[in-house]
Amino acid sequence: MRIKTVFKYLAAAISFLLLVVFLVWLLWIPSAREAGYVFITAWGEKGSAAGQFNDPTGIALSATEVFVSDARNARIQVFDYNGNFRRQFGSKGNGPGQLGRPMNLDIRDDEIYVADYWNDRIQVFDLDGTPQRTIGHAGSAPGEFDAAGGVAVAPNGDLFVADFYNQRIQHLHADGKFIRQWGTTRKVGIRAGQFNYPTDVDIATDGTLYVADAYNDRVQVFSATGQFLRKWGGLFALNIKGPFNAWFMTVSSIAVAPAGNVFVTDFYNNRIQKFTAAGVFLSAFGKKGDGPGQFDRPMGVTVAADGTVFVVDFGNHRIQKWRPGPGRAAEKAE
Repeated sequence: MRIKTVFKYLAAAISFLLLVVFLVWLLWIPSAREAGYVFITAWGEKGSAAGQFNDPTGIALSATEVFVSDARNARIQVFDYNGNFRRQFGSKGNGPGQLGRPMNLDIRDDEIYVADYWNDRIQVFDLDGTPQRTIGHAGSAPGEFDAAGGVAVAPNGDLFVADFYNQRIQHLHADGKFIRQWGTTRKVGIRAGQFNYPTDVDIATDGTLYVADAYNDRVQVFSATGQFLRKWGGLFALNIKGPFNAWFMTVSSIAVAPAGNVFVTDFYNNRIQKFTAAGVFLSAFGKKGDGPGQFDRPMGVTVAADGTVFVVDFGNHRIQKWRPGPGRAAEKAE
């Protein structure tokens, strides 16, 4: 009986301690440091016709056009910045120029790099849609992929690839030759430098690498040579649903703006969160729904030179366009 009483009080003490830790953590949730963003327009609906989408995923910008991965339609669609359809390319398959499930995108030197998830490769096209080359194939060895989810291209042409099921980020030469990796192949981890299904990656102008560590619900940051620098989100924020600033419920995509601020898609919390390069929370926008300015699981995000933010609204099968709110300067001026 005495042992049961001891265990009863011990359990109560542990529960109380956890409650105190949780309440203290809540006190650390940051407030917004700047005005939010204003919804401008949206385009798209579910379907397979030009301008329609079936599970859109990734997004990238040229100087004048918006490129969108239309995943289940196995194509890339191209629009002007106002959402007017211009062209499309790709078809379902695993041959050159064909796509399985196109995911996150990057554009460098008038070429678009497509993370071809189901085909375990990166495909490169001219911006008009002409296939140029393929990088990688299925596997877990260096330079191979098991569901390529995201890609970022450095100024020298090196590639950084979110290798989803291999639980790693790979750094490759432009020709696909392996350089190094972050993360342990096919081993999930929560320690710094380990991943739980990384989905996307982006590069700042100084070469710093930002990783969407999806199911660890955090952002991890590395130097160009793979040295771990910092992270935010994470252990106490693990899969937390609710309007808690700087917490995530699946980080599906990440974009570094021209000024260096970082935009993160908080997938199941139906919002975009914005941070400084150091991980300081700045603002958030969006909420659950299908109306103007509402999201159903935002999947991709990118930022134009003038600060305009484009968001892939996955569950609503559309693209949304946002601009800085009153009193906010353009991203490039910050």
